[in-house]
Amino acid sequence: MLKAGVIGGTGYTGVELLRILAAHPEVSVELITSRGQAGEHVADYFPSLRGHYDIEFQSPEKGIFDSCDVVFATTPNGVAMNYAPELLSKGIKFIDLSADFRIKDIELWEKWYGMKHSCPDLVADAVYGLPEMNREFVRSANLIANPGCYPTATTLGLLPLLNAGVIAHDPIIVDAKSGVTGAGRTATTGTLYSEVSDSFKAYGVAGHRHQPEIRQSLSQITGTNDVGLTFVPHLTPMLRGIHSTIYVQLTDGDADLQSIFESHYASEPFVDVMPTGSHPDTRSVRASNLCRIAVHKLVEGNTAVILAVEDNLVKGAAGQAVQNMNLMFGLPETLGLTSVPVLP
Repeated sequence: MLKAGVIGGTGYTGVELLRILAAHPEVSVELITSRGQAGEHVADYFPSLRGHYDIEFQSPEKGIFDSCDVVFATTPNGVAMNYAPELLSKGIKFIDLSADFRIKDIELWEKWYGMKHSCPDLVADAVYGLPEMNREFVRSANLIANPGCYPTATTLGLLPLLNAGVIAHDPIIVDAKSGVTGAGRTATTGTLYSEVSDSFKAYGVAGHRHQPEIRQSLSQITGTNDVGLTFVPHLTPMLRGIHSTIYVQLTDGDADLQSIFESHYASEPFVDVMPTGSHPDTRSVRASNLCRIAVHKLVEGNTAVILAVEDNLVKGAAGQAVQNMNLMFGLPETLGLTSVPVLP
């Protein structure tokens, strides 16, 4: 039985991680930290977890995780990197769900996240935890940079066609939408119910911090730096879900796009390639670790459109983190992650 700890388990990603780990047959969550809720019972703060967690939030003091085999960080950006050196020096595997270790270019990371990185030497050792792209590296990793929600859906949508060499690297246009839980649990005016209900808007149009993360993955796939990426995120009036609509130009107009996707993802447990002509919706993956994908070729021209949907809190965050944990410890990759999507 693996002993797990969670740093900062009071947000939406944190409670989703706790929900998944509560049903995992090979994991015991030993402690969950929170400075603000220290001393409060986890099940009082999250009534959905009553009967599953009989522990209190603890203050994240030095050495508190020494008995753990693995620690997850579900903290705001800039926090996890302060814990990584100590945990790794003690042989504890670390899975960071924030962005602290995702971007290899330190100067670029500091530009987009507006802070100095406290342990840049560890960034090179961090494995980008998208199993469908880096599975073998994840198996031997000690430090995982869990991908962002938008980058997960977008990269999975592009991976087969880039590997097959049938699309141009420029332009690639990504029109992505997210539910409001992607903004976190901290109260802000822009995510109030009365602000988002019956409305729809783009944000971060001039530049979003997930763009360099996506570009880095696409450059890894293509082996080049010539990817011309336009990424525009949107906020939708729903709680959870990501819908990434991706526009690409075909260099091989005769390519069988459906077969390329089906062949590429044939053995992937958490990627579902939909039948020809499908339009996957976000509610079909709610509370699951699935990414459903459909590909379309427009009747006129050489434009292809890929549709990718996922739950931003599961495959886009906590579920993928558990998937990575399973690989790191030699467990079945799907263990604890096979729950059926919730409908409605």
